[in-house]
Amino acid sequence: MHGKVSDMFSGPIKLFHLSDIHFGLEDRRALSWVEACITREKPHAVAITGDLTMRARHREFDAANAWISALDVPVTVEVGNHDLPYFNLIERFVTPYKRFARIKRLVEAQLDLPGLAIVPLKTTTRGQWQRFPWSNGWVTERALDETLDAIDSHPPGTRILIAAHHPLTERRERDGKLLTINGTRTMEVLAGRGVAAVLSGHIHDPFDLTVDTAAGPLRMIGAGTLSRRIRSTPPSFNEIVIDGARIHVTARNLEHVATPDMQIRQVPENALPPRESGEPVAPVGAVPPVDPPVH
Repeated sequence: MHGKVSDMFSGPIKLFHLSDIHFGLEDRRALSWVEACITREKPHAVAITGDLTMRARHREFDAANAWISALDVPVTVEVGNHDLPYFNLIERFVTPYKRFARIKRLVEAQLDLPGLAIVPLKTTTRGQWQRFPWSNGWVTERALDETLDAIDSHPPGTRILIAAHHPLTERRERDGKLLTINGTRTMEVLAGRGVAAVLSGHIHDPFDLTVDTAAGPLRMIGAGTLSRRIRSTPPSFNEIVIDGARIHVTARNLEHVATPDMQIRQVPENALPPRESGEPVAPVGAVPPVDPPVH
């Protein structure tokens, strides 16, 4: 699915990169602030990299769909692991995107801007035989092929941003635990295609890392959360400015914490607050004493 953005502007492109809103445990103050920023600043596009809801309940989707529908800018939405039905396995496997109905045209939508395209990459799956629960990432061959076909359809010189829910790190650094299946190969193939950066969410802390692959470096940009389920940073979103070959990332937040203090240096396993030695923590260190309960 393609979304054509007006080509009547010139100069730098400003994107807002949101993730992990988790309606059901959303931070209303943070959402009101982001909505005001979008209304006032009119970014050229908004990329939301998944986990709109907490438990994929109908009432959570109703709130998410209404909030996103009210945004008066081009939007693309990725599907997060929390957005697939938890309690209705028939729906999860047969019609997993049914509850996105009101914003269906935005789900995994490609956005085309002057000289730049945001291309989706599906990292969530309905089930995984390799492990349970099915919360971590998996880039299937079909998903990767669809993304590569979309990349190859653009004219030479088009800058490509990939939008995905899960970071593509395949193994956790400290113990080699499996995170995103097929992530290493995916990063290598995307680097070989000259992808400018991969935008993702899932872990609730922002980051801006460059990974060395066999095909060259690949930039990985993660957004924080806009929920009350924080990890080690206050609620935030990324402002991304693309100016020619330069991509500048600002982790904007209501606490006015500087971007370097918001960004973690490694990709952790999940969105739980760090409780064990060796788990990455952002310099700001805003670790909650308890994780909000999910009912």
